[in-house]
Amino acid sequence: MIPVMKSPKDYQAFRISPGDTNRLAIVFDPVIANVSLTVCIEIFDAGGKTPPNRHQFAVEMFFVLKGTGEATCDGKTVSIKPGDSLLVPPTGTHVIKNTGNERLYTLCIMVPNEDFVELIRSGTPVELDEEDMRVLGRSDVLVAC
Repeated sequence: MIPVMKSPKDYQAFRISPGDTNRLAIVFDPVIANVSLTVCIEIFDAGGKTPPNRHQFAVEMFFVLKGTGEATCDGKTVSIKPGDSLLVPPTGTHVIKNTGNERLYTLCIMVPNEDFVELIRSGTPVELDEEDMRVLGRSDVLVAC
């Protein structure tokens, strides 16, 4: 099998519910990856958060790319910042919240998919803006020589 390569311009982004303050840009899904996983970038506006949610069988991992926030799982809350990782076990009720003044960006991986990408795609398509593209393309950290 040939590896699949994508860049941020290829990502499709969605807001699951109209009132949500977070959106998800799909990087890989079961169809593209040929395995039951979902990889996405979750983008939280200032003050944004996920609704409390849990997964029956899936493990979900978040890796903070940019911004600051709080992660709560089963009533325990920790602060999160760039470079931090969070692993949510199956059945763990969790919320990720942006506590900063800028957007919070996390890489999110769920295994198995457990209909997560289908839920994302059932939402409203949204565009990634210039700020999103800078962060996802990592040009926000480039320094001119």
